Amino acid sequence: MPYLEIDNKKAYYSGNKNRKGIPLLFCHGSGGGHHHWHYQFKALPPSANPLAVDLPGHGRSEGAALDDISLYRDWIHRFSKALEIQNFILAGHSMGGAIALAYILQYPEEVRGLILVGTGARLRVLPAFLEELRQHNVPETMLEYLYAPDAPEELVNLGHREMENTDPAVYLADLTACDNFDIRENLHQIEVPGLIICGSEDRLTPVKYSRFLKEKLPQRRLEIIDGAGHMVMLEKPEAVNRAITQFVEEVLI
Repeated sequence: MPYLEIDNKKAYYSGNKNRKGIPLLFCHGSGGGHHHWHYQFKALPPSANPLAVDLPGHGRSEGAALDDISLYRDWIHRFSKALEIQNFILAGHSMGGAIALAYILQYPEEVRGLILVGTGARLRVLPAFLEELRQHNVPETMLEYLYAPDAPEELVNLGHREMENTDPAVYLADLTACDNFDIRENLHQIEVPGLIICGSEDRLTPVKYSRFLKEKLPQRRLEIIDGAGHMVMLEKPEAVNRAITQFVEEVLI
């Protein structure tokens, strides 16, 4: 299994850094892991080399979850250097999208394109969620915000088991980082081309968040995936993969 050492701790990623194609680094959302990009690995064209990381304290990576997007940003920077990739496309879902936005603002010369999935320039979290997590409980209603009403039952059940097996402290750190994130005034500094993807039924990061990104960022294409919720890349992988494939081809022109 592919591991790197970051800050004297093991960091896991899926993929093959030596494979040909433009590196496409996927970053998961709060409480997630590299497996959330499972369907993208199966369908992307040979021109792209997909790599998906487990952030510290998540999945198979050692360490503790971080409570500030800038800390995750700089960890991803150290990870990309250790992975020896450059001029890559950075993709992020939800919190991962916030990390991607923060990354391009700090290290603009390293990223060739952005893919922002179910995210926003500001990510406020329901105070009730944070309060319950401070009591070491994962809110029962949080799952309802992740999937569209018509999402496959098997997928929702998998999400439920994942939440049960995730330490509430991980969600608390991640959602605290999200709640304090706000780069709305800095979006004009971002110049690389990008793709914005959002599910039409997303309740956590509603479509208006993605429309705001589209309005404020140059060279952006917005894909609203009908019938999908917040976990759009798992709920509607074919539509997401088509959008990503087209974007990769455009970046490589």
